[in-house]
Amino acid sequence: MPTPPPGDEAKPRSPEFRIAADALRGLRQDLFHDAFAYHPLARMSVDGPVTRRLPGRLREYAAWTPHTLITGIAVITLFMGAVDNDGVAAMIGPLAAFPILLTMLRPIGAFWLSMAATPVSQVFGSTDDGWPWQPANFACHLTVLTVVAIRTRPRTAGYMWALTAAYGFVADVILGPSYYYSDDTAPMLVFSALILLVVAIWHTRREARQEVTAQQTVTAHERSRRTRLEERTNIARELHDVVAHHMSVVAIQAEAAPYRVENPPPELERAFATIRENAVAALTELRRVLGVVRAEDYEAPDAPQPTLADLDGLLANVRDTGLSVEKTVTGAVRALPQGVELSAYRIVQEALSNSLRHAPGASARVEIAYVLGGLGLRIVNGPPPAPGLVKPSPGAGHGITGMRERVTMLNGEMTAGPTDDGGYEVTVFLPVAVTTEDAS
Repeated sequence: MPTPPPGDEAKPRSPEFRIAADALRGLRQDLFHDAFAYHPLARMSVDGPVTRRLPGRLREYAAWTPHTLITGIAVITLFMGAVDNDGVAAMIGPLAAFPILLTMLRPIGAFWLSMAATPVSQVFGSTDDGWPWQPANFACHLTVLTVVAIRTRPRTAGYMWALTAAYGFVADVILGPSYYYSDDTAPMLVFSALILLVVAIWHTRREARQEVTAQQTVTAHERSRRTRLEERTNIARELHDVVAHHMSVVAIQAEAAPYRVENPPPELERAFATIRENAVAALTELRRVLGVVRAEDYEAPDAPQPTLADLDGLLANVRDTGLSVEKTVTGAVRALPQGVELSAYRIVQEALSNSLRHAPGASARVEIAYVLGGLGLRIVNGPPPAPGLVKPSPGAGHGITGMRERVTMLNGEMTAGPTDDGGYEVTVFLPVAVTTEDAS
């Protein structure tokens, strides 16, 4: 196979070339692209451990602390530039103060302005005061490097420090006078390197905390989502058992009905046959759709699903664990749809379990109200007694999530929250359609 002629394919670049190209690309992006873009300094958060304890008006003022601090430093550098100068040299103060003030609006532009103000101030100043930075410009550039590094990122701080070092080298070796009293390049580079190192560490820790907070938020969201899915899976399993049972009864009754009538007409036999076929088809489809939610090791319970009639046994078991619980029933007790009975039982069960976990030793009360439009539930527990041997469980709120899923499934309403006396209350309403038999 012939080799391609030179120029047909790009020559591989060396690692050194790629590193240099990336560095120049980053330098252009950080310090030259939109260098004077408007980026105002935001107010400080007042949710810290100290600021949140301040009075209302003082908290508003505390939010402007960074702006006040930067303005104060600018005023100090203004006096530093004007105190030992007069006449035309008095402009050194404003040249040192303005870049500091500009960091609050255009941080990268403030860096370039500080770099430009340094040689201009040197022209009007004296080399006896310092070279290549006048005292005011020394404080100005050090402040600008710090503020801009805080407001940007560590890579930008590294580029600014490198340009500062390059300027100091050029000013000392090429442009420096033959005799001067002070060389400020080394102190500038040392102090700025230490400050920028501290700022870089602060950036790293802040980003790490933000990542941890974001990960914890995602984890909590996924845990809540997984809990809802698991609860929906459990509800679907129970509904599958309830509905499948009723559909099976319909199919059996439709098959046996013609044999209970002597010489039934053909139309009646065909009608019952159609009912049975539809019931079997619906049962098959139900098992196909809802059966996928069963785990591989899930086994349908042998005993019938619990209802409100079994609530006394649940309360007896709860009392055996040490929870003092009372039950109150109002309204005319009647049979409700099995899905409503099962959901009501599970809601009471979960609410009492939460009382045992989060308020050990407290008393609880279960109120059941049979009303015309449905069923009302109220489970409330009192405040936990003084800390004893049994400590409350912090929990993750999954029980409330499961109860809400059941209530939502039945188009009901639910509220849950602490009471005025320090306890906790769960209120639920499950609507039940009024049948013709009930209306008659």
